[in-house]
Amino acid sequence: MCGHASAVAVTKVFPLSALSRKQRTVLVVCGPEQNGAVGLVCARHLRVFEYEPTIFYPTRSLDPLHRDLTTQCEKMDIPFLSFLPTEVQLINDAYGLVVDAVLGPGVEPCEVGGPCTRALATLKLLSIPLVSLDIPSGWDAETGTEDGLRPDVLVSLAAPKRCAGRFSGRHHFVAGRFVPDDVRRKFALRLPGYTGTDCVAAL
Repeated sequence: MCGHASAVAVTKVFPLSALSRKQRTVLVVCGPEQNGAVGLVCARHLRVFEYEPTIFYPTRSLDPLHRDLTTQCEKMDIPFLSFLPTEVQLINDAYGLVVDAVLGPGVEPCEVGGPCTRALATLKLLSIPLVSLDIPSGWDAETGTEDGLRPDVLVSLAAPKRCAGRFSGRHHFVAGRFVPDDVRRKFALRLPGYTGTDCVAAL
C-alpha cells in the first residue's frame, strides 16, 4: 500500500500528460531495508502508470518478501542498473527524476554498506527533481539532522515523522491511508483528510 501510494504521489507532482518522453524516465534507488521494499513496489506501479522506471538496488535483501518484489519488477521488464554512474551529469541527462528509497527511519548509512553510501553521495549532487520516501535518506527521523539530501518532494508514509518539520521542498504528501483508529488515538496523530478513495493527501 505504501509503494502504490508513493507512486500515486509522484503522478500528482509529475503528471504523465505534462511530461516529455525523457521526463517520464524515473530512477528508483533502493536500499536493503523496508524503504527499499517500498521503492520496489513504487517502481512497479510507476510502470503500470506508463512511466519508465529503472531500479538501482545495489545491496539486495535476503528477505523472501523483498526477493519476491524484485522478481515482480523483473517480470515487468523494469531494468536494474548494475552500477550507478559517478558522473552526475550522466544521471541528469538520462532521467527525468529520481526516487530516494534508500534509508528509512532509524537506518544509518553505515548500516547498509558502501554502495548505498556512495549512491547517497551522488544523489546529493543531482539537478533533476528528487522524491524521498518517508524521510530523506540520511536524515534523523526525530531531530531532522540531515546529511545533505534536499528533496523536492517528500512522501511521508502513514504519518509525517518529526523531521518533516525541517523539509523545505516544493511538495509534501502523506501516503498510505491505513492507520487504525486506536493507533491514531494512542499517538495523538493528526492525520489529513483524504478525498473520496484517495490514498494520498497533500500537506
